[in-house]
Amino acid sequence: MTLKLCVAQLNFVVGDMPGNAAKIIEAARAAHADGARLLLTPELSICGYAAEDLFLRPAFIAACDDAVKTVARELAGLKDMTVVVGHPTGGDQRTRSVAVQQRHNAASVLRAGEVVATYAKRELPNYQVFDERRYFTPGQGTCVFEVQGVRIGLLICEDAWFEEPARLAREAGAELLAVINASPFHAGKGGERELTMRERVRACGLPLVYAHLVGGQDEVVFEGRSFVIDASGQVAGRAPSFEENLFPALVERSQGAIKVVADTAPELTPDADLWSALVLGVRDYIGKNGFPGVLLGLSGGIDSALVLAIAVDALGAGRVRAVMMPSPYTADISWIDARDMAARQGVRYDEISIVPQFEAFKASLAAEFKGLPEDATEENIQARIRGTLLMALSNKFGSIVLTTGNKSEMATGYCTLYGDMAGGFAVIKDLLKTSVFRLARWRNAHDPFGTGVNPIPERIITRPPSAELRPDQKDQDSLPPYEVLDAILERYMENDQSAAEIIAAGYPPADVARVTRLIKINEYKRRQAPVGIRVSHRSFGKDWRYPITSKYL
Repeated sequence: MTLKLCVAQLNFVVGDMPGNAAKIIEAARAAHADGARLLLTPELSICGYAAEDLFLRPAFIAACDDAVKTVARELAGLKDMTVVVGHPTGGDQRTRSVAVQQRHNAASVLRAGEVVATYAKRELPNYQVFDERRYFTPGQGTCVFEVQGVRIGLLICEDAWFEEPARLAREAGAELLAVINASPFHAGKGGERELTMRERVRACGLPLVYAHLVGGQDEVVFEGRSFVIDASGQVAGRAPSFEENLFPALVERSQGAIKVVADTAPELTPDADLWSALVLGVRDYIGKNGFPGVLLGLSGGIDSALVLAIAVDALGAGRVRAVMMPSPYTADISWIDARDMAARQGVRYDEISIVPQFEAFKASLAAEFKGLPEDATEENIQARIRGTLLMALSNKFGSIVLTTGNKSEMATGYCTLYGDMAGGFAVIKDLLKTSVFRLARWRNAHDPFGTGVNPIPERIITRPPSAELRPDQKDQDSLPPYEVLDAILERYMENDQSAAEIIAAGYPPADVARVTRLIKINEYKRRQAPVGIRVSHRSFGKDWRYPITSKYL
C-alpha cells in the first residue's frame, strides 16, 4: 500500500477568501493529477493567518464558511481526493444577554463534495505574537480520518507542542499525524520546530507530516519549510524555505508499520534565513497592499544601504527609488557612496538639498531661540525636513516610504519622530545594529537572487556610523559601543534579564543603567513607529507591550 500526499505550502492573503479558496482548488487539482490523494493546507488557509479582530465579525466567519463550501463543491468531481482546509468556525452565543464565545480555530476534511469531519484546535497559544484566546475557544475532541487505508490524526499547530492531543489521536487509531500550521518566523525557529516535532514523534511513536504556511503578513513572516518526520524521530523530508511549493510525500505500509519519505531541500544558513525573511516581508507587504513601489532616503550610511539592497532583491530595481537629501553636515563621501550604490543597484536616484529649508526654519525660529545654543532641536529639524520631502513624494506618486531605523536605534530613541521615523514600513526595525553590519557583509559575499551585483560599497560598511546632523558627529558620541549596546538590549529587552543580572554578567553598570533608562523613556516614540518585519523572538510590536507611563525600571 502506498499513499501519495501533498502539502500545499502556499502564500495566502488575509481576508481574501475567494482568492485563497481558488489557490486551494488549483493546488488540489494539480496534486491529484500528480497522483496525490491527500492534500494538506496550512492552518486557517481559507482566511489567512492571522485575521485578528476580523475573527470577531460574524460576516467574516460566514464568508469563511462559504469559501469552505466552495472548495468542497469545486473538488466534488475528484471523488478519490481528500483535502484538509484550515478555517475559523462558530461564533458568539448569547445566554441571558451574556456573550459566550464558541468560535474555533478549525480544520475540515473534504471529500467528494462533502465535509466529512471537522476538528477544533485544542491548544491555543497566547504568548509572543499569538493572541488566540482572544478569538477562539479550545476544542475538545479528536479527528482521525482514513485515506487509502491509512488512518490519519489531524492536529493544528500548538496541539503538536503538547503530549495529550497526539496521544489521544493515537488512541483513536491514528497511524500518521498530519499537523497543519501557521507559525511565524524568527531567527532559529525552523530548527526549533523540527526539534520539537522530533520529540513529539518519539513520545507518541507516530510519523508526522508538518504542513506550514509561507508568506508575509504585516509584521510577521512565515517561511514554509514544511517537513516530514519518520517514526524514529528523524527528518525524512523538507520543503524549500520562503517559497510556495507543492511538497509531495509517499506514505508506505511495510510489515504493518507506516513509513513516510519525501525529498529534502537544503537548510539555509542563519544569515540566508534572515535575508530571505526580510525580502519576503517587503515583497508581500508591498504586493498584498497594492503599492506600486517604494522610496527611501539614501544617506550613504549602512542602514539605508541595507534597506535599499533588501528592497531591490524583493521588488526589482524598477520599483525602488532612492533620494539623497544632503544637509550642511553631509560629508562628501556620503554623496559619493550613495551615488555609487544607487548606480550598482540600477535604481532611480535623485538629490534634493535640505539646506534652503533648514535655513528657512532657523530664520523662522530665530527670535524664539535667541541666545540659546544649537542642540538636538536643530538636528531633529533636519530629519523632519527629510521626512516631509519623502512623504510628499509618496503622496504624489503613490510609492510607500521605507524607513531605515534599526532595533538598536528604536530601543534607545536614537531616531526622530516625524523625521527618520516617518514612513509606512520599517524594514530593519527588528535588526540590531551589529546584525545590520553582519547582513551587509553577508549580502556582499552572496547573491541569493542571482542579481550579479555586489550591492553595498565597502566604505559604507567600514566607516563609523553617523547621523550627520552636526559637525563631526558619530553614533558612539551618544551611545555605548554597538557590541555592548546590542548585548544589553538582547539580554534586557529580548530575554527579560534584570539590570542586576546584566551587570553580574560583566557589563558596565553605567552602560546598563543608561541603556535601560533609554528603553523606558522612549516607549512613546515606538508607539508611533511604522510596522516592520519581525525576525527575532521578541520584537517591538505585538511582542512588546509595555506602558508608556511607568516608574518601574
